[in-house]
Amino acid sequence: MEAPGGGGLGGADPQLQRFIEVETQKQRFQQLVHQMTELCWEKCMDKPGPKLDSRAETCFVNCVERFIDTSQFILNRLEQTQKSKSAFSESLSD
Repeated sequence: MEAPGGGGLGGADPQLQRFIEVETQKQRFQQLVHQMTELCWEKCMDKPGPKLDSRAETCFVNCVERFIDTSQFILNRLEQTQKSKSAFSESLSD
């Protein structure tokens, strides 16, 4: 038996749907940060010590810059996907 208003998220309040989408994107982003932190640490940190040597520092800087570039690309791609999904939905309702 379905709850009033339809089943699943398809019948849910649009504001609730948007909230869930945003939270899902945040979770994905946090997972990406965790993966990149782990990757950069494994790649750049030979032996932990009281301070970074210049090679490790350069490696971390490059790794973080690539992370920022990648994150920006992903966010732009998600935005494009969301826009095209909205445009597609609008064209179906016309």
